Amino acid sequence: MKSTTIKALKILIAAPIITAVAGCGVVAAPCRIVSAGLKMVPVVGHVAAVPTDACAAVIDP
Repeated sequence: MKSTTIKALKILIAAPIITAVAGCGVVAAPCRIVSAGLKMVPVVGHVAAVPTDACAAVIDP
């Protein structure tokens, strides 16, 4: 009985945290960081960063 109660409590604690982070910029941060790094490369950086910019735009509009 205690095991079930502990599992339920963990889910109740984790659910609001996961929901709060699900659509925010924290999830898109890796895409944005890689994009910024690519944009520092001369000549081809901005072209190479287009897919990672698209990734970040889809995750965090």
